[in-house]
Amino acid sequence: MKPPRFLYCDPETLDEAVALKTQHEFDALVLAGGQSLMPMLNMRLAGPDVLIDINGVTDLQRITRTDGVLEIGAGVRQSVLEADAQAAAAVPLIAAAMPHIGHIENRHRGTVGGSIAHADAAAELPCTAITLDAVVVVRSERGEREIPAADFFQGFLTNSCEPDELVVAVRYPVTAPSAGSAFVEFARREGDFALASAGAVAEVDGSGRFANLAVGVGSITTEPVRARAVEEALVGRDVTPEAIREAAGLITESVTVGDDMHATATYRRHLATTVVSRAVAAAAADAQNRSSS
Repeated sequence: MKPPRFLYCDPETLDEAVALKTQHEFDALVLAGGQSLMPMLNMRLAGPDVLIDINGVTDLQRITRTDGVLEIGAGVRQSVLEADAQAAAAVPLIAAAMPHIGHIENRHRGTVGGSIAHADAAAELPCTAITLDAVVVVRSERGEREIPAADFFQGFLTNSCEPDELVVAVRYPVTAPSAGSAFVEFARREGDFALASAGAVAEVDGSGRFANLAVGVGSITTEPVRARAVEEALVGRDVTPEAIREAAGLITESVTVGDDMHATATYRRHLATTVVSRAVAAAAADAQNRSSS
């Protein structure tokens, strides 16, 4: 398998990369880690006239924490983020999700911005972004704008970037020190795309009740989704296995993926309930451990 012909561009600065995206718009695709794009090129599922390689743009390879926000540059390798102690302390859900992304070889090449921009509902980083109300930062020659994760993912492998815009960073709110985090997914084999995944961040009050809860779910529809019904059903209730199982069952209403070669719709609804239940329970346990330590 060989990719189609294209013009290869290798910008050294962010301004150069943005100018190229503005010039070529729909005709250009951006190469970061290449873990999704290169197979698509080789199988001719993608045929850009121009390929913009941003690997030389060092401005996109920074991780910073300021004013309660963790900002991760689009060009940061997933393995670098996985090993970053500052990121793990600021947003523990990211640290919990990273080991589930493919294999370590994939994470050595794959980038944060590439995963977010690719907008795969089965990918772990989009699920964390939805769970934590992250903001995707995009830039064009018209300026920079922030897109809430809830508005960024638009459907199957579709994001809300304009044709001249480039994803430059993802901003996560720093998680409260008292909150517990957990990420759970089920795949046929380690490293495969998840059949269902869930991220949860929970705060538990002194009476053992859910004070705050955020739950994001992947692989059950065309984009990662917030499990609002699950959150609303649990906030204010005692942290018990029965309450969690009951609330987790509400996620089945959001499952739109039908039967496919990997699973039946019925089985996927069961998996969705299971991963949500386990993620919420684990996040609550983590919160309770933090409060007692």
